Amino acid sequence: MNLIGNLIWIVFGGFFIFLEYLIGGIVLCLTIVGIPFGIQLFKLAIASLVPFGTVVTNAPSSTGCLYTLMNILWIVFGGIWVALTHFLFGLLLCLTVIGIPFGRQHFKLMGLAFTPFGKTIN
Repeated sequence: MNLIGNLIWIVFGGFFIFLEYLIGGIVLCLTIVGIPFGIQLFKLAIASLVPFGTVVTNAPSSTGCLYTLMNILWIVFGGIWVALTHFLFGLLLCLTVIGIPFGRQHFKLMGLAFTPFGKTIN
């Protein structure tokens, strides 16, 4: 079921989301200050390419002040808009019965896009 869901996801827009996150990550990694944020965008790119079957969990050592500070910077400088976009697409997809599984994946990506520091993808 995960393979079919991921194939449908990729065909109907998941690949474009992946490319946007990938290009954003490359651009952020061009600067030294942006490297940690670019790495988080690479994490989002992987999760957005194949969201079915991936599990987002908190990292075992994600209780430090650095993760909190980086998440606050992430939210202030654009993470809120990325999370709201996933939230909007999740709501729109959940209006139809067929779109509910895809809407749930957008909600999972929303949580990762809101606070990506200190999370792992399995």
